[in-house]
Amino acid sequence: MRTDKILLIGAGGHCKVVIDALLGSGVPRGALRVADDAPLRAGSSVLDVRVAGTVSQCLQPGDGFHVAVGHNMARERLAQACEGADMVPLTVQHPRAVVSTAAHLGPGCLVAAGAVLAPGAQVGAHSILNHGAVVDHDCVVGAFTHVAPHATLGGGVRIGRRVLVGAGATLLPGISVGDDCTIGAGAVVLHDLPAGSTFAGVPAHRIDGNTP
Repeated sequence: MRTDKILLIGAGGHCKVVIDALLGSGVPRGALRVADDAPLRAGSSVLDVRVAGTVSQCLQPGDGFHVAVGHNMARERLAQACEGADMVPLTVQHPRAVVSTAAHLGPGCLVAAGAVLAPGAQVGAHSILNHGAVVDHDCVVGAFTHVAPHATLGGGVRIGRRVLVGAGATLLPGISVGDDCTIGAGAVVLHDLPAGSTFAGVPAHRIDGNTP
């Protein structure tokens, strides 16, 4: 991972998690910049890293970047803008995460402290494995997905793109989840979920007004 010039996109709370992981991995604070389009954040700082300007002002071809935004669709849009400016996506892994050498992480991912990525698991680009998340053996996680704190994917689970797996949710082994699904916090998913659906509860049931 190139660490001499890293632009972090987004100055919210998730950026703190990313900065903490980078500093813990030995990246010097002076190598980091933050960009955010919110006018109120201009000139502020995140864990003593200055917000240098808007995203468009800070794009530099060849520099590394990481989109430190939890919202999946926003993260996809911002990642595409950075890649379109010939910047290099960087995966960030906290030193206290456990990542198997037989797992695969796509570019631009975050693996936060306490997360576990087991052998044979594959995680798509710009996805988030947040604090304490468990992605068991042979899972496939699509790009721009967010596995929230302490969520657990059993062995062989397959998740599409832009899925939100809420904090503490559990997906039984072998479950498949379509693109753009939302799974509520603490839900227990017992069967496959169709694309674009929202499920919550124990056991998980559909709450978006559509039929199962």
